[in-house]
Amino acid sequence: MSSQDIPEENLPAEQSAGHDEHGHGAVSVADEKHPFADPGLPPHEHRIQDIDERAAKRSERSVALMFTVSMLATIGFIAAFVAIPVDKSVYIFPLGHISALNFALGMTLGIALFCIGAGAVHWSRTLMSDVEIADERHPIEAEPEVREKVFADFKQGAKESALGRRKLIRNTMLGALTLVPLSGVVLLRDLGPLPGTKLRHTLWSKGKLLVNMNTNQPLRPSDVAVGSLTFAKPEGLEEHDHDFQNEIAKAALMIVRIQPENIKDKRELEWSHEGIVAYSKICTHVGCPISLYEQQTHHVLCPCHQSTFDLSDGARVIFGPAGHALPQLRIGVNDEGYLEALGDFEEPVGPAFWERG
Repeated sequence: MSSQDIPEENLPAEQSAGHDEHGHGAVSVADEKHPFADPGLPPHEHRIQDIDERAAKRSERSVALMFTVSMLATIGFIAAFVAIPVDKSVYIFPLGHISALNFALGMTLGIALFCIGAGAVHWSRTLMSDVEIADERHPIEAEPEVREKVFADFKQGAKESALGRRKLIRNTMLGALTLVPLSGVVLLRDLGPLPGTKLRHTLWSKGKLLVNMNTNQPLRPSDVAVGSLTFAKPEGLEEHDHDFQNEIAKAALMIVRIQPENIKDKRELEWSHEGIVAYSKICTHVGCPISLYEQQTHHVLCPCHQSTFDLSDGARVIFGPAGHALPQLRIGVNDEGYLEALGDFEEPVGPAFWERG
């Protein structure tokens, strides 16, 4: 239905208004001074939605329907992420057997995004103003008159978009745009399992034997000589275990024996056994394994960035970029004479992180 089929009394006022020589439909004639003709803009033809409110309402409902479908698809995305098992597969012709979770996530997210885009396009093509306006270019400087014109044009555009009047479209669009970002938030949960308290605990617990890393045998106090450095692991942790590297990176232990009278820190002495002290082997700077021990000073050195710790004084930092002392493991001897842990480290091992404790 074109504007030619509508009686003049039903057309908006600007349609029946005459055009000046610079308005819509103006056609200039080429001459010697201006060899190129300027045809101007063609006469504007009103859409059916411009002249029939029932058609406008139909378009409004169509746009609102697409935004509503987008909201439902986003909810379906979240429901599929929660409900469908990762290992479930379905047969989709002609794709064959594919992951049910991936298929559901892709379909729902695609529908959600498509409906927002399609709704916005349909809204702009049927309800927003489609009047073509010729505007002369202006200097880059924003004169007061230009700013006033920009604000006026913005207000006019906002009015012509009917966003305030078409409340159904506005509300459903805001709902769709609010829900669809939740898809990205939900995907963040799939970056991996939540760490929980894994960073705060190791395999050490009360009664775990200290096992020599080299001989794979439990340690007795007599196995640790004064001035020696021994590396230990928790009882039950074997190199062929699938999580060995992850666990040893937290539970690796270094054991030294110091004359009790040379231990300066009171708690260190209480947590030792006959001068045998056990500290985390993981440097508190960036997590490098500490392996250098100076028996005369009881200092241990991290080979990566030269952080130095005094094992006779609570393993405090005396040099380098490490931020705090090495965690100490409280040890004792069981009934069979083997060194055992009396609990886990009381603080996380390795590099510092927020809310440490």
